[in-house]
Amino acid sequence: MTTTTLAVLVPVLPFLGAVAGLLLGRTAPGFVRPLAVLPPLAAAVLAVLVAVRQGGGKTIEATTQLTPTGSVPIDLSLYVDGFAALVAVLVGVVATCVQIYSTGYLRDDPRYPSYAALVSLFTSAMLLVVYSGDLMVLLVGWEIMGICSYFLVGHYWETPEARSASLKAFLVTKLGDVPFLIGIFALGTDAGTFRIPGVLGAVASGGLDHPTLIALLLLAGVAGKSAQFPLHTWLPDAMAGPTPVSALIHAATMVAAGIYFTARLLPVFAASAAAMTVLAVMAAITMVGSALAALAQDDIKRVLAYSTIGQLGYMAGALAVGDRGAAVFHLLSHAAFKALLFLAAGTVIHAAGTNSLTAMSRMSGLAKRVPDAYWTMTVALLALAAIPPFAGFFSKEAVLVAAEHTALGERDVAPAGAGWTVLVAGLLTALLTAAYALRLWLRTFRGRGAEAPDHGRQPIAMTAVLWVLAIPSLGFGLSASFLDDWFDGNALTPTLTTAVLGTCLAVAGGVITYAVWRTLAARTPVTAPVPHVAHPDAEAGQVEAEALRLPHPARDPADPGRALLGPLHRPAADGFHLDAVYRAAFVRPVLAAASLVRFLDREVVDTYVRGAADGAKGLGWLVRRAQTGNVQTYLSALLAGSVVLAIAAVALANAAAGA
Repeated sequence: MTTTTLAVLVPVLPFLGAVAGLLLGRTAPGFVRPLAVLPPLAAAVLAVLVAVRQGGGKTIEATTQLTPTGSVPIDLSLYVDGFAALVAVLVGVVATCVQIYSTGYLRDDPRYPSYAALVSLFTSAMLLVVYSGDLMVLLVGWEIMGICSYFLVGHYWETPEARSASLKAFLVTKLGDVPFLIGIFALGTDAGTFRIPGVLGAVASGGLDHPTLIALLLLAGVAGKSAQFPLHTWLPDAMAGPTPVSALIHAATMVAAGIYFTARLLPVFAASAAAMTVLAVMAAITMVGSALAALAQDDIKRVLAYSTIGQLGYMAGALAVGDRGAAVFHLLSHAAFKALLFLAAGTVIHAAGTNSLTAMSRMSGLAKRVPDAYWTMTVALLALAAIPPFAGFFSKEAVLVAAEHTALGERDVAPAGAGWTVLVAGLLTALLTAAYALRLWLRTFRGRGAEAPDHGRQPIAMTAVLWVLAIPSLGFGLSASFLDDWFDGNALTPTLTTAVLGTCLAVAGGVITYAVWRTLAARTPVTAPVPHVAHPDAEAGQVEAEALRLPHPARDPADPGRALLGPLHRPAADGFHLDAVYRAAFVRPVLAAASLVRFLDREVVDTYVRGAADGAKGLGWLVRRAQTGNVQTYLSALLAGSVVLAIAAVALANAAAGA
């Protein structure tokens, strides 16, 4: 079988699995789990074969015209380079792990068949984005992911939080997708083609007439999809969906799509120094702001959500300094440990079995009860904090090295100011990341909240996946020296300066957080645990849906985040009130305009409509009154009318004769 055929099958197999799952979910429930797991597993195997054959060398291309347009053609095009080959492997592996994990996590969920089918469709859409060589076909996968996220985030649609979160995710990402679509049209018009090789060729030859405008329009879509400031607000709320969905969205689909798209078309953005500067500032604000917000959250999943936003900021920062190799390397590394973090959090939720399951202030005794989650989450958090030799250290250092080279003028792809912006923000974020990572670990596994009843050992389908993902979280960074050829030939190995600075800041963040926690714990008397309602027979999905209805937990006096942030804690916990700004700037004016339109429609337009109706009704009443049914009356009226007409005719004749 040719490499092209294998590559075509990679996105097709999960799609067929999704269709079959939707058709057979009710009539043949025994096929649901095999149809959920086997197609993405087969796609992952084929993606590995494609990557081996591509080998980081010559790009694999194949094209057939999809439809004649009369102007810029749309092609069904395949374009597999080193970036695409590795990212496709990532998507296939993470999607397979999520599907296997979900068989245990949602085993009694009545909507599991539709859930599994949507996850497969989600996977297929992302693989289409990765392998597509035509921007219009890529856009199809881009938008399918948007609708899949809407349904999956709203899986527990019985709760208002899930309904609101799914709608918010859809609308905020669409807010970026509108200018993104315009940017793609403008790019295709300027380049004369939607095919990616043609677009890159036009950029190289200076064929773009509006590079800055196009780049900024595309960045709007990237900011929405990859949750970058200021369109990041949907991602923390999307935690209302099932935890395995969060792992898929945060690690391998949706948010990864924007970073991957920017990396694929980086020369388009690099053609505009203004666009690269905007991207650098956006990445810097995203990194620091999300890290501060993560340090203030009590919900374990919201901490991880803000963590994802910050790590995506690192990737955007690498792109802002012109190093797509460092960006994609961190994308691959981050996918492993972030999927592990969410799935380990899901295991904690499954083990807790309470309706207060996601608040760290209400957790206790979990280290011994869920040892698999405890040890694997420890590995993942060390990778997140960029502690050597874990994967996150190498990939984050690659970003900092790229920023350093640009800041010192050793690389002229982007302005030096962009390099300094990314470098300073990246180092500060390294300090904050280690702080909130250790805080999460301490409060989850060393906390003094309410201890839920022991529900026994977790399903093997869940725990096995955790250990599988722990392997790349620990060792993937060691492959940096072997991936240079896959990523434009730029070195991905750390340098002494950034390695020492980054590691020292990470260690300092951890040490300070631990010292504050110990001090607060010593001063805080052990009181009765925060009460909760136990659900011994509840499954994780049902429990998680119940948790969405809980009020915010009470203040925890032993929270190091509150002490570290001080007066910043309240705004950071609320995402720096950005949602309130959006409500004031956009939601309220739109609602006010809608109220005005409704008033005008009711009081003005409807008045004319009602007047016309009343006039017709009155005229009908008069006509109806004339219809008496009496023949004598009709003859009398006819005679009277004839007399009137005769008199009028005579009068007119006399007037004419006199004239």
